[in-house]
Amino acid sequence: MRSKEQPRHSLVAKNGQRQTISESVSNCVKIPTDGTDDWEIDLRLLKLENRVASGSSGDLYKGTYCCQEVAIKVLKPEQLNMDILKEFSQEVFIMRKIRHKNVVQFIGACRQPPNLCIVTEFMSRGSIYNFLHKQKGAFKLPTLLKVAADVSKGMNYLHQNNIIHRDLKTANLLMDEHGAVKVGDFGVARVQAQTGVMTAETGTYRWMAPEVIEHRPYDHKADVFSFGIVLWELLSGEIPYAHLTPLQAAIGVVQQDLRPRIPEHAHPKLVELVEKCWQQDPTQRPDFSEILDILKRLTKEVGHDGEDKSIGGFLPARKKGHH
Repeated sequence: MRSKEQPRHSLVAKNGQRQTISESVSNCVKIPTDGTDDWEIDLRLLKLENRVASGSSGDLYKGTYCCQEVAIKVLKPEQLNMDILKEFSQEVFIMRKIRHKNVVQFIGACRQPPNLCIVTEFMSRGSIYNFLHKQKGAFKLPTLLKVAADVSKGMNYLHQNNIIHRDLKTANLLMDEHGAVKVGDFGVARVQAQTGVMTAETGTYRWMAPEVIEHRPYDHKADVFSFGIVLWELLSGEIPYAHLTPLQAAIGVVQQDLRPRIPEHAHPKLVELVEKCWQQDPTQRPDFSEILDILKRLTKEVGHDGEDKSIGGFLPARKKGHH
């Protein structure tokens, strides 16, 4: 009989076999460090190519780092202030800790002014927003369900790690060359407080949950509301509340329970899911784990009938009024 046996717990593999792992910290494998942050970018190896987008506080470039294609978000030195620096540091803090196939992969950052930049994997097909509204693309139902599931997987991972995105919208959902969709842009994301609730308005009005608009305490269910608007956008191909200003939309959402009109052709179970996600009461909205279960069941029902194999279910253009 062994004395002072270390506490143990088991991991169960898919084949049912158990692997026992000691919980003792002293038994952990020690990884050597060289005293530097492994996410610090060596600017000598970073090459900027063409600018792909520009904003008030920074520019987005396509480039290369160590011979791999990357996206480089460069902050404009003349626009730097405490708010932008705080957003930058928060984005690096969150992105360097997350690893998931449906979250845009962080590669590194430079934190030495005036060369403040964040480097991520390059998503060659751009954002869902551009695909829908600038390229006038559309998704057939099986592909729409896959896109929704990709987003849900990424968001479920973030929520399991107590990260609230706070700005979930189609502009922050990016596609790679294989059509996989990943959640990006963590500039306003936050680690959820231990109390489980947070305050302060952030995000974009057209996709924003009513409790966030009203500066009331909120939690991860605010992201679920935004996902409901994203799902509507995938179905309709339209910009939410396009006939209203963002502020008018926000007032309508809060005071009149305003929601976008769901297309008549939409699958009834998708309609039901959208309506669950954008419930006014956050406690009535599903978690992303529940959303994933619903999407999986619906995907099995729908199958792949009608999917255009030659373009992978993506339709490059649509006529006005037909989605």
